[in-house]
Amino acid sequence: MHALSLPTWWIHIASVLEWMLAIAAIVRWGERRHEPQWRWLALAMLPALLSAMAACTWHLFDNTEALRGLVVFQAFTTLVGNIALAVAGWQLLPSPRQA
Repeated sequence: MHALSLPTWWIHIASVLEWMLAIAAIVRWGERRHEPQWRWLALAMLPALLSAMAACTWHLFDNTEALRGLVVFQAFTTLVGNIALAVAGWQLLPSPRQA
């Protein structure tokens, strides 16, 4: 665990926990408003959460070359997550009929 300073670890862990809380809050928001499309936004957030967890895992093991595949996995889940979030966000836009 020497790869990152203690304050940096705090930020990494807090960010992962915050993202998990945001997912739960979005699901709850959609349930309260009876708008199921919000669940898609929460689901679209999962690849980014996986990406963050992969980064933390790699750092936890001092960025060892044996786990270099986690960096590729992180890049892939970031790409998938960004696309999924864009699509989910687009789905939340009101249609011209609703405006």
